[in-house]
Amino acid sequence: MAIDFRSDTVTMPTVGMREAMIMAPLGDDVFGEDPSIRALEERLAGIFGKEAGLFCPSGTMTNQIAIKCHTRPGDEVICEVDSHIYQYEGGGIALLSGCSIQLLAGDRGRIQAEQVAAAVHDPSDPHKPHSRLVSLENTANRGGGSCYTLSDMAAIRAVCDQYGLVLHLDGARLFNAIVAKGHAPRDFGTLFDSISICLSKGLGAPVGSILLGSRSFIQAGRRMRKVFGGGMRQAGMLAAAGAYALDHHVERLAIDHGHARIIAEALEKKAFIRQVLPVETNIVIAETVPTVDPREFVSAMAKYGILLFAVSKERFRIVTHLDITQEMVEKTVSVLDGMAIPTR
Repeated sequence: MAIDFRSDTVTMPTVGMREAMIMAPLGDDVFGEDPSIRALEERLAGIFGKEAGLFCPSGTMTNQIAIKCHTRPGDEVICEVDSHIYQYEGGGIALLSGCSIQLLAGDRGRIQAEQVAAAVHDPSDPHKPHSRLVSLENTANRGGGSCYTLSDMAAIRAVCDQYGLVLHLDGARLFNAIVAKGHAPRDFGTLFDSISICLSKGLGAPVGSILLGSRSFIQAGRRMRKVFGGGMRQAGMLAAAGAYALDHHVERLAIDHGHARIIAEALEKKAFIRQVLPVETNIVIAETVPTVDPREFVSAMAKYGILLFAVSKERFRIVTHLDITQEMVEKTVSVLDGMAIPTR
């Protein structure tokens, strides 16, 4: 059996989750009649102190719906250069919303209020796009699962209020940040105009993300979900998996974080590793020395049944999750201790 560290999206539904899915009451969600979906939307909106929620197939869709509903063609979205909305969503900001993007170089995926303030264009300048939306990612995937502090996010919120900008949170792994830092979900609901939360990563559901915001925003988002082809019918089984995950898989995220730290500590001792980004949650990003190609290292590990992911020509990623056991972590460390590392 492979030990799959490529992503926390590879998790399989647990037995209890499958049973909950089978027993879920169903209806037609496009008509607003699926009770399981409605219950999940209302539950997460309540947890984060928002008025309403919208269940979608993916985090890419929730992010892109948010951008579309917050902006007009010709507006500009401000985000960190490694943001998922820019790096991994197929150019959706340009294709679906017709917006420009201003990229800011942050610290492990996190930007500061001063950077946002400096990036805002003068709205009277006809040569520049209209600065409209700021998007943050917490945790930051390419930043090694790094987390924002509440004070840094509050400072960015203040800049947005000063310049009349909308603030969106790509919270694909937001519950990882909540568990790691001890934050309250309502802290995020207060700071952000909209929040995207993925259920199919660390929480272990097979499919689904929730978009949260005001009632009018979610009403507009529901229409846009239909336009984007995301209207689902008897999808309550998927929502039931998300509800089960909220009941059983939130606090245990701390286990994944501990596993990530163990692997990071083992990697830091290796001569072929130049650096390991600080580990705060369930993502380990390591950079190899110039003589070692991370893609070759990933291939070498695969021969032992350990699957990793090369994120660049210098770095590889390890993501711990629900299906990774202590025994798997120990085997990974043992393989690292004994393997010969291929060089360029």
